[in-house]
Amino acid sequence: MPPLRAFSYGGGVQSTAALVLSARGRIDFPAFIFANVGDDSEDPLTLDYVARYAKPFAAAHGIDLVEVRRDRRDGTVETLYGRLTREGSRSLPIPVRMANGKPGTRSCTADFKIKLVGRWLKAHGARPDRRAVVGIGISLDEIERVNKRRAAPYETPVYPLIGVGEETGLLLRRQDCERIITAAGLPIPAKSACWFCPFHRPSTWAEMRRDRPELFARACDLETLLNERRDMLGRDHVYLTRYARPLADAIPAAQAMLPIFDVSELDDAVCDNGACFT
Repeated sequence: MPPLRAFSYGGGVQSTAALVLSARGRIDFPAFIFANVGDDSEDPLTLDYVARYAKPFAAAHGIDLVEVRRDRRDGTVETLYGRLTREGSRSLPIPVRMANGKPGTRSCTADFKIKLVGRWLKAHGARPDRRAVVGIGISLDEIERVNKRRAAPYETPVYPLIGVGEETGLLLRRQDCERIITAAGLPIPAKSACWFCPFHRPSTWAEMRRDRPELFARACDLETLLNERRDMLGRDHVYLTRYARPLADAIPAAQAMLPIFDVSELDDAVCDNGACFT
Protein backbone atom coordinates (compact mmCIF):
# COMPACT_ATOMS: atom_id res chain seq x y z
CA MET A 1 0.00 0.00 0.00
CA PRO A 2 1.20 3.55 -0.65
CA PRO A 3 2.19 5.52 2.44
CA LEU A 4 -0.40 7.64 4.22
CA ARG A 5 -0.19 11.28 3.15
CA ALA A 6 -1.53 14.06 5.36
CA PHE A 7 -0.91 17.78 5.75
CA SER A 8 -0.57 19.43 9.16
CA TYR A 9 -3.06 22.27 8.82
CA GLY A 10 -2.86 25.35 11.03
CA GLY A 11 -5.53 27.57 9.53
CA GLY A 12 -3.05 30.23 8.45
CA VAL A 13 -1.76 31.49 5.11
CA GLN A 14 0.79 28.83 4.18
CA SER A 15 -1.28 25.78 5.07
CA THR A 16 -4.38 27.28 3.42
CA ALA A 17 -2.37 27.84 0.24
CA ALA A 18 -1.36 24.17 0.48
CA LEU A 19 -5.05 23.26 0.74
CA VAL A 20 -5.74 25.16 -2.48
CA LEU A 21 -2.75 23.58 -4.23
CA SER A 22 -3.92 20.12 -3.20
CA ALA A 23 -7.40 20.89 -4.55
CA ARG A 24 -5.79 21.89 -7.85
CA GLY A 25 -3.68 18.73 -8.01
CA ARG A 26 -0.38 20.60 -7.71
CA ILE A 27 0.47 18.67 -4.54
CA ASP A 28 -0.95 15.40 -3.27
CA PHE A 29 -2.41 15.45 0.23
CA PRO A 30 -5.88 13.91 0.52
CA ALA A 31 -6.12 14.66 4.26
CA PHE A 32 -5.49 17.90 6.18
CA ILE A 33 -5.30 17.60 9.96
CA PHE A 34 -6.23 20.61 12.11
CA ALA A 35 -5.20 20.22 15.75
CA ASN A 36 -7.61 22.44 17.68
CA VAL A 37 -6.02 23.31 21.03
CA GLY A 38 -9.45 24.39 22.28
CA ASP A 39 -12.37 26.56 21.26
CA ASP A 40 -11.45 28.69 24.28
CA SER A 41 -7.78 28.80 23.26
CA GLU A 42 -7.45 29.16 19.48
CA ASP A 43 -7.79 32.65 18.09
CA PRO A 44 -11.51 33.10 17.30
CA LEU A 45 -10.55 34.42 13.86
CA THR A 46 -8.83 31.13 13.04
CA LEU A 47 -11.74 29.02 14.26
CA ASP A 48 -14.16 31.11 12.21
CA TYR A 49 -11.99 30.81 9.09
CA VAL A 50 -11.66 27.04 9.40
CA ALA A 51 -15.41 26.58 9.86
CA ARG A 52 -16.60 29.16 7.34
CA TYR A 53 -14.07 28.77 4.53
CA ALA A 54 -11.51 25.97 4.88
CA LYS A 55 -13.83 23.06 5.68
CA PRO A 56 -16.39 23.86 2.94
CA PHE A 57 -13.59 24.39 0.41
CA ALA A 58 -11.98 21.08 1.34
CA ALA A 59 -15.28 19.21 1.16
CA ALA A 60 -16.07 20.72 -2.23
CA HIS A 61 -12.78 19.41 -3.60
CA GLY A 62 -12.83 15.92 -2.08
CA ILE A 63 -10.27 16.65 0.62
CA ASP A 64 -10.77 15.37 4.15
CA LEU A 65 -10.14 18.25 6.59
CA VAL A 66 -10.08 16.55 9.98
CA GLU A 67 -10.27 18.44 13.27
CA VAL A 68 -8.62 16.68 16.22
CA ARG A 69 -8.69 17.61 19.91
CA ARG A 70 -7.06 16.43 23.10
CA ASP A 71 -9.53 13.91 24.45
CA ARG A 72 -9.34 12.62 28.02
CA ARG A 73 -10.05 9.02 28.92
CA ASP A 74 -13.39 10.05 30.45
CA GLY A 75 -14.53 11.45 27.11
CA THR A 76 -14.12 15.11 27.96
CA VAL A 77 -11.86 17.46 26.01
CA GLU A 78 -8.85 19.15 27.58
CA THR A 79 -7.98 22.59 26.24
CA LEU A 80 -4.81 24.59 26.64
CA TYR A 81 -6.64 27.47 28.33
CA GLY A 82 -8.37 24.96 30.59
CA ARG A 83 -5.03 23.50 31.66
CA LEU A 84 -3.69 26.97 32.42
CA THR A 85 -6.70 28.05 34.48
CA ARG A 86 -7.60 24.77 36.20
CA GLU A 87 -8.14 25.14 39.96
CA GLY A 88 -4.88 24.56 41.78
CA SER A 89 -2.88 24.11 38.58
CA ARG A 90 0.83 24.91 38.69
CA SER A 91 1.30 24.08 35.04
CA LEU A 92 2.81 26.66 32.69
CA PRO A 93 2.71 24.88 29.32
CA ILE A 94 3.01 28.11 27.31
CA PRO A 95 6.34 29.95 26.82
CA VAL A 96 5.65 32.77 29.29
CA ARG A 97 8.33 35.43 29.46
CA MET A 98 10.53 35.51 32.51
CA ALA A 99 11.78 38.68 34.20
CA ASN A 100 14.73 38.84 31.78
CA GLY A 101 12.38 38.80 28.78
CA LYS A 102 13.34 35.32 27.63
CA PRO A 103 10.69 32.63 27.10
CA GLY A 104 10.38 29.82 29.60
CA THR A 105 9.99 26.17 28.72
CA ARG A 106 6.81 25.05 27.03
CA SER A 107 4.87 21.89 26.29
CA CYS A 108 1.88 23.38 24.48
CA THR A 109 3.07 22.61 20.95
CA ALA A 110 3.98 19.01 21.76
CA ASP A 111 0.90 18.23 23.85
CA PHE A 112 -1.78 20.05 21.91
CA LYS A 113 -0.47 19.99 18.32
CA ILE A 114 2.19 17.43 17.46
CA LYS A 115 0.88 14.58 19.63
CA LEU A 116 -2.68 15.04 18.38
CA VAL A 117 -1.64 14.89 14.74
CA GLY A 118 0.60 11.92 15.55
CA ARG A 119 -2.24 10.10 17.27
CA TRP A 120 -4.40 10.49 14.16
CA LEU A 121 -1.59 9.33 11.89
CA LYS A 122 -0.93 6.19 13.95
CA ALA A 123 -4.65 5.43 14.14
CA HIS A 124 -4.68 5.47 10.33
CA GLY A 125 -1.78 3.09 9.88
CA ALA A 126 1.40 5.14 10.29
CA ARG A 127 4.23 3.22 11.93
CA PRO A 128 8.04 3.10 11.78
CA ASP A 129 8.06 0.56 8.93
CA ARG A 130 5.35 2.46 7.04
CA ARG A 131 5.94 6.11 7.71
CA ALA A 132 3.29 8.69 6.90
CA VAL A 133 4.31 11.55 4.63
CA VAL A 134 3.39 14.70 6.56
CA GLY A 135 3.25 18.03 4.76
CA ILE A 136 4.34 21.15 6.65
CA GLY A 137 3.40 24.60 5.39
CA ILE A 138 6.67 26.50 5.45
CA SER A 139 7.37 29.06 2.73
CA LEU A 140 10.67 30.23 1.27
CA ASP A 141 10.89 33.36 3.41
CA GLU A 142 10.99 31.21 6.57
CA ILE A 143 13.10 28.35 5.27
CA GLU A 144 15.28 28.41 8.40
CA ARG A 145 12.37 26.78 10.24
CA VAL A 146 12.72 23.56 8.24
CA ASN A 147 15.49 22.22 10.46
CA LYS A 148 13.63 23.02 13.70
CA ARG A 149 11.12 20.19 13.41
CA ARG A 150 12.16 16.77 14.66
CA ALA A 151 10.58 13.83 12.87
CA ALA A 152 8.74 11.18 14.86
CA PRO A 153 9.52 7.50 14.07
CA TYR A 154 6.21 7.09 12.24
CA GLU A 155 6.49 10.11 9.92
CA THR A 156 8.52 11.69 7.16
CA PRO A 157 8.04 15.49 7.14
CA VAL A 158 8.10 17.20 3.75
CA TYR A 159 7.80 20.85 2.78
CA PRO A 160 5.93 20.97 -0.53
CA LEU A 161 5.70 24.78 -0.73
CA ILE A 162 9.45 24.91 -1.21
CA GLY A 163 10.09 21.45 -2.69
CA VAL A 164 12.02 20.11 0.31
CA GLY A 165 11.58 16.40 0.98
CA GLU A 166 9.91 15.79 -2.38
CA GLU A 167 10.12 17.58 -5.69
CA THR A 168 7.09 19.78 -6.32
CA GLY A 169 8.56 22.51 -8.52
CA LEU A 170 7.36 25.11 -6.02
CA LEU A 171 9.36 27.91 -4.42
CA LEU A 172 6.69 29.98 -2.72
CA ARG A 173 6.94 32.97 -0.44
CA ARG A 174 4.16 34.14 1.86
CA GLN A 175 2.99 36.68 -0.72
CA ASP A 176 2.76 33.91 -3.32
CA CYS A 177 0.64 31.91 -0.90
CA GLU A 178 -1.69 34.87 -0.44
CA ARG A 179 -2.10 35.21 -4.22
CA ILE A 180 -2.93 31.50 -4.50
CA ILE A 181 -5.61 31.83 -1.82
CA THR A 182 -7.12 34.93 -3.40
CA ALA A 183 -7.18 33.30 -6.85
CA ALA A 184 -9.22 30.46 -5.35
CA GLY A 185 -11.85 32.96 -4.22
CA LEU A 186 -11.00 32.65 -0.55
CA PRO A 187 -10.21 35.48 1.87
CA ILE A 188 -6.75 35.69 3.39
CA PRO A 189 -6.72 34.06 6.84
CA ALA A 190 -5.27 35.79 9.87
CA LYS A 191 -2.05 34.49 11.36
CA SER A 192 -2.98 31.56 13.54
CA ALA A 193 -1.95 31.19 17.16
CA CYS A 194 -3.56 31.01 20.57
CA TRP A 195 -4.97 34.39 21.51
CA PHE A 196 -2.80 34.43 24.67
CA CYS A 197 0.45 33.25 23.04
CA PRO A 198 3.51 34.97 24.60
CA PHE A 199 5.19 34.87 21.18
CA HIS A 200 2.77 37.43 19.75
CA ARG A 201 4.51 40.43 18.27
CA PRO A 202 3.91 43.67 20.19
CA SER A 203 2.05 44.99 17.14
CA THR A 204 -0.28 41.96 17.28
CA TRP A 205 -1.09 42.68 20.92
CA ALA A 206 -1.63 46.35 20.09
CA GLU A 207 -4.03 45.52 17.27
CA MET A 208 -5.90 43.15 19.56
CA ARG A 209 -6.24 45.90 22.17
CA ARG A 210 -7.60 48.26 19.53
CA ASP A 211 -9.82 45.89 17.55
CA ARG A 212 -10.76 43.21 20.07
CA PRO A 213 -10.57 44.83 23.51
CA GLU A 214 -12.56 42.07 25.24
CA LEU A 215 -10.08 39.44 24.07
CA PHE A 216 -7.17 41.64 25.12
CA ALA A 217 -8.75 42.04 28.56
CA ARG A 218 -9.04 38.25 28.86
CA ALA A 219 -5.32 37.96 28.13
CA CYS A 220 -4.60 40.52 30.85
CA ASP A 221 -6.79 38.56 33.27
CA LEU A 222 -4.96 35.34 32.43
CA GLU A 223 -1.58 36.96 33.07
CA THR A 224 -2.88 38.25 36.40
CA LEU A 225 -4.16 34.81 37.40
CA LEU A 226 -0.84 33.17 36.59
CA ASN A 227 1.02 35.70 38.72
CA GLU A 228 -1.39 35.39 41.63
CA ARG A 229 -0.50 31.71 41.69
CA ARG A 230 3.19 32.54 41.39
CA ASP A 231 2.84 34.82 44.44
CA MET A 232 1.34 31.94 46.44
CA LEU A 233 4.29 29.76 45.47
CA GLY A 234 6.85 32.48 46.23
CA ARG A 235 8.03 32.64 42.63
CA ASP A 236 8.90 35.53 40.32
CA HIS A 237 6.24 36.98 38.05
CA VAL A 238 5.91 35.93 34.44
CA TYR A 239 4.56 37.92 31.51
CA LEU A 240 2.93 37.58 28.09
CA THR A 241 5.38 40.05 26.51
CA ARG A 242 9.14 40.43 26.67
CA TYR A 243 8.94 43.78 28.49
CA ALA A 244 8.73 42.35 32.04
CA ARG A 245 5.65 44.46 32.71
CA PRO A 246 1.96 43.61 32.92
CA LEU A 247 0.38 43.33 29.49
CA ALA A 248 -1.98 46.26 30.08
CA ASP A 249 0.97 48.52 30.93
CA ALA A 250 3.37 47.25 28.27
CA ILE A 251 1.10 47.48 25.23
CA PRO A 252 -0.79 50.61 24.13
CA ALA A 253 -3.49 50.47 21.47
CA ALA A 254 -2.21 50.09 17.92
CA GLN A 255 -2.47 53.74 16.87
CA ALA A 256 -0.07 54.70 19.65
CA MET A 257 2.59 52.13 18.77
CA LEU A 258 6.10 53.30 18.00
CA PRO A 259 7.58 52.00 14.72
CA ILE A 260 10.34 50.10 16.53
CA PHE A 261 7.71 47.92 18.20
CA ASP A 262 6.94 46.34 14.84
CA VAL A 263 10.37 44.75 14.68
CA SER A 264 10.71 41.39 16.38
CA GLU A 265 13.03 38.45 16.10
CA LEU A 266 9.96 36.27 16.76
CA ASP A 267 7.99 37.30 13.69
CA ASP A 268 7.72 33.66 12.60
CA ALA A 269 6.28 32.41 15.89
CA VAL A 270 2.86 31.49 14.59
CA CYS A 271 0.93 28.29 14.03
CA ASP A 272 0.19 28.74 10.33
CA ASN A 273 2.01 25.51 9.49
CA GLY A 274 -0.05 23.42 11.88
CA ALA A 275 2.65 22.80 14.48
CA CYS A 276 3.27 26.29 15.78
CA PHE A 277 6.87 27.42 15.54
CA THR A 278 8.50 23.98 15.51
